[in-house]
Formats: sequence, structure tokens, C-alpha cells
Amino acid sequence: MDGLSPDDPGWIGNYRLLGRLGEGGMGRVYLARSDRGRTVAVKVVQEQLARKPDFRRRFAQEVKAAQRVGGEWTAPVLDADTEAATPWVATGYVAGPSLAEVVDKQYGPLPANSVRALGIGLVRALQAIHGAGLVHRDLKPSNVLVTIDGPRVIDFGIARALDPAMQSTDGLTMTGAVVGSPGFMSPEQVRGERVTFASDVFCLGAVLAYTATGKLPFGTGEGGIHSLLYRIASEEPDLTGVPAPWDQLIGWCLAKDPSQRPSLETLLARIEGMEDTGGAWLPGEVLAELGRHAVQLLNSEDPQSPQRLQSHALAGQAPVAGAAQAPAPAPIQGFGPPVSYDPSRSPSPPPWQQSPPPGSLHAGSPPPGSLQPAPHYFSPRPPARSARGLATGLSVLLGIYTLPLLIRGAVLAYAFLVLDGQDSGVNPSTIPDYDLLQFATDGVEALEMLVGVGLLLVWPLWFQRMRNNADAFAPVRLRFAPGMAAGAWFIPLVNLFMPKQMTNDIWTATAGQARGATRWLMHTWWWCWVAYMLAEVNAAFSTWYSNDTVSGAQEDIITAEMSIVVGLVSTVLAFFFVRRLTAMQQARIEQSRA
Repeated sequence: MDGLSPDDPGWIGNYRLLGRLGEGGMGRVYLARSDRGRTVAVKVVQEQLARKPDFRRRFAQEVKAAQRVGGEWTAPVLDADTEAATPWVATGYVAGPSLAEVVDKQYGPLPANSVRALGIGLVRALQAIHGAGLVHRDLKPSNVLVTIDGPRVIDFGIARALDPAMQSTDGLTMTGAVVGSPGFMSPEQVRGERVTFASDVFCLGAVLAYTATGKLPFGTGEGGIHSLLYRIASEEPDLTGVPAPWDQLIGWCLAKDPSQRPSLETLLARIEGMEDTGGAWLPGEVLAELGRHAVQLLNSEDPQSPQRLQSHALAGQAPVAGAAQAPAPAPIQGFGPPVSYDPSRSPSPPPWQQSPPPGSLHAGSPPPGSLQPAPHYFSPRPPARSARGLATGLSVLLGIYTLPLLIRGAVLAYAFLVLDGQDSGVNPSTIPDYDLLQFATDGVEALEMLVGVGLLLVWPLWFQRMRNNADAFAPVRLRFAPGMAAGAWFIPLVNLFMPKQMTNDIWTATAGQARGATRWLMHTWWWCWVAYMLAEVNAAFSTWYSNDTVSGAQEDIITAEMSIVVGLVSTVLAFFFVRRLTAMQQARIEQSRA
């Protein structure tokens, strides 16, 4: 596990981040704890993927399907936000290494009793995954996590979210799509053909052969990836070293023709019928490694905990960058990623082929405490603060702002009636009460501008508070820097779209959902405000009393009256928008205090 970097968020949803588990093709994976103390793995999607609507749609579909998969033999999907600016998904954290780490680095090929228990667990996991209508597509040792009470399968179904190929309505990959990992792909995946549940059976056979021998049944990619894929599609597997009766069962799973492979029910019956020697399902050395890992997990401290920050402050110490280099995270794909053990150890020759040193439990075991993440300290995000005072002041100003709008509308209406009694070609300056009407028009516009200045001062302060609070609620959902919450309103053209994007993020982070929650009020207010701003800009280029003809003056009055109507509607909607958003955030603040 790696420590958090300064650009990592402190919170994702309701989950406090503790460290970084890894980074794969889809995004970063963090170790986190929920507000109720549950340890979880949170995967945050890469920004470039999040910007693709097709990926978002597929990701949401796969997460929804994955939530239907039981968690007995898989990492359960606990929470997700597929509509966030940066989508994420939280799963139960599986406290254990991957099967690849156990076989390659810690122990070597597992005994027959372990292979039997592993096979039963993987078959039952695939039954649950297939029962939810998903094809795993990428079953491999690094996607199988080893725990004390059995294996856990991760990364089920998410390969399809990364797959740009078209998907069929029955949830199966269509012809032309290739998703999988070399060495553990089925022949139909290699050829880009239709992938069904039988593809996972082939991958299962490859995983079992690897577990029993420590070797891939079709060799490695040292001779080139194309030669490896050719062997998978055209040649028979090398099952040398696979004990009987596993060799026949695995060979059955590795049949080239998907229709010739056994069903999961048949496999389960055959494996359960094999002799069970009893005892623990894992060798003692592996169980000891799992125990050390569990202790390390329990000792993982919250990097933002007040006690940890206070201890360094009392000691007069500042965190030293690079004081302890954490191991680089291994590429991880899946919902419940394995923790990266000590990768500084040489992978060749593997430890299980070396002579164990005196006093060592087994070859290659890291000493206790060596898995501690690098220390990382930073100031916690400020808590959410009530904005009721700012909202009250802003509401009063919005109410006052309607008065000059109404007065200006009345003055212009009276001027229109006076002009209507005159010949259309005469100069407006000849009408009765011209000077008084001009003075009233200018005076009420000055009053409107005066109140508007007050709004320009208070509105950004209130909006900045809303943004800061939203950052405390759900920081990963906010797209722009905090300073833009106040500054974006004063940047020409930018203020026509960026504040709306920030408002969307603030509303979503506050409401905790991307839809509903009276969002219509936010959308209606925004578009009325934009229309009012554009109408005011258009009306500012001409005034009724500066026209040379009565007809031209009347046209300017009509334009100004339309702008006033839109302004009144926008102001009233802004009043209710401010009250609603402030009340939503206040409810979140009081809930967190309770």
C-alpha cells in the first residue's frame, strides 16, 4: 500500500481515504474506511474515461449488475456514484494477497487440497457472477484474492465497461471485441469472437493449472504475444506436472470448442467428489503471511486523524517528503484490489525455489511492519459551515432588487402611454413631462444598479460558502478549483457556463444524488438568469429618450419591459434557489453533528 499524495482527496463520498492500493487501466484504487468504520476499497475512474458518455453508460450498467452478485465468494459492491464528475465505486476490502503473489512470490505451487478448495470457491463465485447476467472476461490469478476462509474473485463484469465494442442486448460481448489478459484468455477471446459463460470456464482451467504447477498452460509471452495467442487458439495445453485427476478435469475446461467444456454445475460436482485431506485450505506459511497482513491492516492509521496530526504538531515536526519511500503500487484491475506486497524482492528466481534463511518462516517473507505505507500528513479539509446568515442577507437583497425593477417597469409603461398619443415620426423630447420621465428612468436605473452592487458583493460570498461545504460533503464530485466559485461570475463569457457546471456539482454533492431533489428549480433559475443578462446587455445600447422618433422609443420600451419581466422571474427563482440550497446544506451539517 502506498501513502496518499497531495493531489489525492481526503474523502470520496462517505469514505475517508487511508492510502493508495494501486492504479490500473480504469483508475486509482484507495484503501478507505466508511463513516461507520468499515474498511473498503474505493476505485476512482480516470478523468479521460469519465468524459466519455459511452463509458459512463457501460460503467453504470456493470456496477448495477455487479451489485446483484452475492458477496460470499466475491468482493461485494457496497456503494457507487456513476453520475459524479469523477465516477467511483466502493467494494468490500478483501484482506489478502492475490493468488499470483502467493504462487509467484510467497510459496509456489499449492498442494492438491488447496487446489480443491480454490476450485470450489472459484466455481461458486462464477455461479454468482453468471447468475447476475455477467461474464467475468478476465479471470486470472491477480483477480483472485486469497483469504483465510477461501478465495475471493474481483473485477467481474467491469472489463465490459472498458470495452469499446458494441454490446448485445443479452449482455454478451459481440463479435470483434477482445477483452482479457494474455495467458489466461479463451480461444474465442483471442479470435475476437462471441464470448459466453463458457469462456470463464476456460479461464478457470488455466488458473487451476497455474495454481497446481506455477506455470501457464500455454507458456509465457517471452516468444512474443502473438505466438502465445496462437498457442491458446490452436495448440494443446502443457499440463505437465498437474496431478491426477486434475489433469483430466483441467484439460476438459481447456477444450477449444466452448460447447465441449463442462458446465459449472458439473465442475462443482466433480471437484467436491475429489478426496478432501482435511485441515486448513492453505499451507501454514501462507496462513502466517495472511495473519501478518491482517495485523498491518489493523494498524493502518487515518492519515488525517486529529491524534496523528496533533502528535506531529506537539513534537514540532513537519512531515518530511520522501522520508520513507513506499513501494510503487502494482497494476490493479477490479473492485476489491489486492494489496501490493514488497515488490522490491527479485521475482527471479521465485522465493519458493530458494533455500529459506535460518529463522525465516518461509523464503521471501517480508519482516513484520515492512508493509507500512509511507507517512503522509496534510491539513484536513475544513468542515462544512452554516451559510444561513449569508443566505438571509442575500434573500433580503433579492427582495429589495425587485422594487426598482417594478418601479422601472411602471415608469416605462407610463412613458409608453404618453408616447402612444403622439405622432410616430415626431421627436420624443416634444412629449409632455419628457424631462420628468427621463429623470425618473435614470433615477430608478441608478437605484437598480446600487442594489445590484450589493448583490455582486454578497452572491459570490454565499456561492463560495456553498462550494466549500460541498467540498466537505463530497470532494471528488467538484470539477473546478475552489477560487473559481467566486471568480467565474466576473469572467466574460465564462460566466455563462462555468457557474452552472459548479452549481450542478454543488447540488449533487449536497443532495447526494445526481437526479431529483428539486433540480428543476436550479435549472429554471439558471436559464432565466442567463436570458436576463443577455436582455440587459441588449437593452443597454439604447434608451427610449435617446431615440429620434416616437416609434423607435416605443420599441426600446417594449424591449426593456421584456427584460424587466425576465428579471423579475429570475430574481424570484434566485430567492427560492438560495433558500433551498442553503436549507439542504444546513440539513447535511446538522445531520453530521448529530
